[in-house]
Amino acid sequence: MPTGVHLRDARQQLFDAAERVLLREGPIGLTSRAVTDEAGCAKGVLHRHFSDFDAFLAELVLDRAAQLDTHAGALREAAGSGTVADNLTGALIALFGPVAVAIIPLITFRDELRARLRQARPGGGIEILAGGTTAISAYLADERERGRIAADADIDSLTLSLVGGGHLLFADRDSGPPTTETVSNLVTAVIADAVQRRPAR
Repeated sequence: MPTGVHLRDARQQLFDAAERVLLREGPIGLTSRAVTDEAGCAKGVLHRHFSDFDAFLAELVLDRAAQLDTHAGALREAAGSGTVADNLTGALIALFGPVAVAIIPLITFRDELRARLRQARPGGGIEILAGGTTAISAYLADERERGRIAADADIDSLTLSLVGGGHLLFADRDSGPPTTETVSNLVTAVIADAVQRRPAR
């Protein structure tokens, strides 16, 4: 990597390389050498921008969590438009895709990483990725207010079913990520009763 590369460019290239290694090799294969080899740069580049590897990983998780927050915001804005099933299907694919699923065991396996994340944001650890769950719950509440799902729908139960089911679908790494149709079928089954019972307007 040329020495004149801007910090932001170097960071993003390293983050993207780490993501590819994580998805391909899992947390065990994610080492500083693997990241710099994947990025095609000298190992010193990573340590020039980060105090140590756990600092790099903490910034990686925070960067990807910020992307998830963006998707979460988009779901809230979608309330009242499109269909509830399509909105939730898109949200599950964006919020609980392969990267988020791969980051969870990474956080679990590295004590120092969890400590860094707790320092960076309240709750830290897995809580950093909990924004998607909060967004889905808030979206369902918004749709209930709009009358697009039943007024007596149990938002907490619907959220747990969607998030839990979605996580199980995406965590099955051997068969690859689920298709959009598979995710849609899950969403449709979970919300069917609440949508069918919504009052006519």
